[in-house]
Amino acid sequence: MPAVTDQIAACRLCRDRFAATATRHAPRPVVWFRPGARILIAGQAPGMRVHESGRPFTDRSGERLRDWMGVDEATFYDRNRIAIVPMAFCFPGYDAKGSDLPPPPICAETWRSEVMALLQPRLTLLVGGHAIRWHLGRQSVTPAVEAWRDHAPTVFPLPHPSWRNTGWLRRNPWFEQQLLPELRQAVADCLAAEHP
Repeated sequence: MPAVTDQIAACRLCRDRFAATATRHAPRPVVWFRPGARILIAGQAPGMRVHESGRPFTDRSGERLRDWMGVDEATFYDRNRIAIVPMAFCFPGYDAKGSDLPPPPICAETWRSEVMALLQPRLTLLVGGHAIRWHLGRQSVTPAVEAWRDHAPTVFPLPHPSWRNTGWLRRNPWFEQQLLPELRQAVADCLAAEHP
């Protein structure tokens, strides 16, 4: 039986769904994890740039997320240290207005439990509403992020680092002043710890 990473990479469950979107693209799962990674980034779904590059967070949101974490690009993309597991492994496409479609639930229903069973991270970052809802059962991003102390230092709910959330960040200065220093310290401590 192929490894789960190979199974996910070969997945074509959403072929017809993606062909019906405004982008009419084929599935291209972006699989970026290895068992044993100390940190899990639970994201939403790849965007178009990630679909094209085959690497997660190869866009401005990735730059912002790396800044939030206090890590460089080499550390961020080291699969032995950081697992990046979105709620959907493929770019879901755009709607008729050019907005990203949500992650298709079938992806998480098919793969997430198996992948989570392989990973035993010391630190989990829940990036965006879809990941927050799946992992914490919360419906709204702002209250979940405001309650970050309930889960730290092992889990940090975060807004999506997209430029679209710049206004949210301005309206919530506590995020940068209080949460980010704790997040950066948790990341640094986790990466510095010896692997079991």
